[in-house]
Amino acid sequence: MGQALTKEMRHRSWWLEDLGAAPQTGGPLPTTVDVLVIGSGYTGLNAAQVTAAGGRDTLVVDAGDPGFGCSTRNGGQVSTSVKPSLAALTARFGEDKARAIRQTGADALEWLGDLIEGEGLDADFRRCGRFHAAHTPQHYETLTREAEQMKRAEGIESFAVPRAEQRSELGTDTYFGGVVYPRHCSVHPAKLHRALLRRAMAAGAKVVGQCKVTGIEKTGQGFTVATGKGRVQARDVIVATNGYTGGITPWMQRRVIPIGSYIIVTEELPQEVVDRLFPTDRMASDTCKVVYYYRATPDRKRILFGGRVTTGETDTADSAERLRQSMCRIFPDLDGAGISHSWNGTVAYTFDELAHTGVHDGIHYAMGYCGSGVSMAGYLGMRTGQKVLGLDEGKTAFDDLPKPTRPFYTGRPWFLPAAVGYYRWVDARQCRAAAAASS
Repeated sequence: MGQALTKEMRHRSWWLEDLGAAPQTGGPLPTTVDVLVIGSGYTGLNAAQVTAAGGRDTLVVDAGDPGFGCSTRNGGQVSTSVKPSLAALTARFGEDKARAIRQTGADALEWLGDLIEGEGLDADFRRCGRFHAAHTPQHYETLTREAEQMKRAEGIESFAVPRAEQRSELGTDTYFGGVVYPRHCSVHPAKLHRALLRRAMAAGAKVVGQCKVTGIEKTGQGFTVATGKGRVQARDVIVATNGYTGGITPWMQRRVIPIGSYIIVTEELPQEVVDRLFPTDRMASDTCKVVYYYRATPDRKRILFGGRVTTGETDTADSAERLRQSMCRIFPDLDGAGISHSWNGTVAYTFDELAHTGVHDGIHYAMGYCGSGVSMAGYLGMRTGQKVLGLDEGKTAFDDLPKPTRPFYTGRPWFLPAAVGYYRWVDARQCRAAAAASS
């Protein structure tokens, strides 16, 4: 392990430090509810808030503590969440449906900002923008061309930053310019989760952690849900488990790919270092297939750096050293900086790179945010709650899309190491070629 790693490095999310006491949850399970939500992340809490506020007796259960999953472990980057381009989606579904899907991503981003600002939620929310960096000159050309196309076709704001001006946005010479998306945002994910938890409970939802669901049985009156703390009869069930979707819902498990994402945070740094590396306080990411993402923490005292580190899953001691090496390659100024925290979480990809939501066998669900779900998770959770209430506004462009899987896939991504290894090889080859050409 590198000398710069702190001996006292904590293997838990930095976002949970100094968060304060959580609201009182738990207690005995009711035997009957109108709505039972499985999963207490952004999706589940927003769904529960809507159904509880709509007069439905609502229970939220989670196998871990409330917010155990990626809702308190992500990088706090908020984008429009839809990865496929308008052209790619048009080829699949036609232009009208493609535009509706893309617009849902923009709507989700605006919805989250309006919610936080409109209700005064304490979440360190900032409309700071994101700098998306090109790891080769060819990728810069593609990135700027696609940004112009999105501006013309969809009205998505952006502006190009050539390599000669790159340090005005990001303190590194590793990249070959990039594009700024000024409407993208940042948030403190654990503060956001805490605010959503309080909001759902204030609406009347009951939240119980350490209550793993072990089975769901359809009955004439709805569903009987078996948990580690007892059985509950529910008229409606919402599954909001995303990267933690398991065997109790095998149809859903076959349609999401669990992928570990790993993050480190440095010890406190001199202010001039943070200001030099992140002069505009934007989020940052790059065009590599195996993506890294990074930002200054909201107090601008540390740097957060995250991404995929190995072809398979690993522990947070190993991932800390691997991430530190990549961080220092991009930001040589951080060579020697200590690492105070290292953690991971599990996101859910899908085979079509789109979120999935709808109803299967009478069970409502929303999941599969492909690593960009801070706004989309809450938005689709909210819409799912509206669907349960029978409201027309609950309908989304994602509802009637195909929900693809693959033959013999049961939820264990045996193909992932090979895919990640190949993409990592491609990224490395491209970076070496670009560096040699520019030297």
